[in-house]
Amino acid sequence: MATGSLKSILSKGRDGLRRLLGDDPEDRDAKSFKLNQQKEEAFDTRNLGLRQVPLDKIVGSVGRYQDFDGKFRPKQHFIDDDRLEALKNIMRQGKSLPPVKLYQIKDEYYVLDGNHRVAVAKELGHKEINAHIVEFIPSKNTMENIIYREKAEFMERTGLPDTIVLTEPGQYAYLGKQIARHRRFLKRVQSKDVPFREAAGDWYKTIYNPFITIINKGHLLVSFSGRTEADLYAYISLHQWEKGLAERYGSGIDQVISRNMEEFRRKIAETREFDYPEMEREIIAFILMNVVARKERKIIEKLAGLPEVREIHAVHGTVDVLVKVVLKRDLLSSDAEVIGNFVQNQMRQLPGVLGTQTLIPSHSNVKEKHEVN
Repeated sequence: MATGSLKSILSKGRDGLRRLLGDDPEDRDAKSFKLNQQKEEAFDTRNLGLRQVPLDKIVGSVGRYQDFDGKFRPKQHFIDDDRLEALKNIMRQGKSLPPVKLYQIKDEYYVLDGNHRVAVAKELGHKEINAHIVEFIPSKNTMENIIYREKAEFMERTGLPDTIVLTEPGQYAYLGKQIARHRRFLKRVQSKDVPFREAAGDWYKTIYNPFITIINKGHLLVSFSGRTEADLYAYISLHQWEKGLAERYGSGIDQVISRNMEEFRRKIAETREFDYPEMEREIIAFILMNVVARKERKIIEKLAGLPEVREIHAVHGTVDVLVKVVLKRDLLSSDAEVIGNFVQNQMRQLPGVLGTQTLIPSHSNVKEKHEVN
């Protein structure tokens, strides 16, 4: 109860501060289309037709932005109560209404016709609304706008959903080349012409989506801060299918991602999704350590607390401690890179460690216990 009261107090205090600073959506007008159009220099248009639009993406109006607040609620002195109540009754009964008309600039939408329908739909908690959309393309040459224009052109040409999000210019063009190559493959296999959009849909279903599933299963994005899964797809596929990663990463990645795009498609078609291969592999390494004699026991205790350490042996000879570690690496990293980072950050930093040597087995033959007995 006390926690709930505290949250309520903090929430009210935060709302009051926003009002004081003029940052409360209730005190702001809805966004002006014309102001954003001038800011983005968005004057070229394309008709996107009829689509379902998320209501939370509708942020303003073309001609009546001053009649609505920042949450797209009608301001008191502009309310037509009878009209709003009639619209609410129709929507509550599930009856169909004509699609609204929206202008789009990047990921934001502005109402050209249907302001009250949008306001009522938002009030009733609807998630989407049916709309005719005209998109205004930003011409201002910022990096964001360049990538956005490339994305818009790619989506229009392919008819694919806008879930493919890339953060570098030129990458959408690369995906377009992949689709064109896949189209040629389909034409050869089917012995007939294949429309580009049909080829794009097949590429998305049989190549791109399975590849993304493998990326997500391997949690690879953790190592690529600020990048998207589509960025990683473009990076891996470019180097695997166009340039080849063998020189830098070895052949391990070939076990998961074939060196040929259509070969990858064929293998995936024969595999159930939950059997998709993992993008991780285990590495075994043996670390030979020289340590200060009086600190040997404490070092061994510290090492035993590391989950990657599987065996520790105090030994006689030119080294003092022998450690077996089992690490995991994704197939975009090298063995040496992963082992080197672990040894440097987890082992050499321990007080009393004088030096280390690393042995990486090239081949192993481990006997089971019953074989030994």
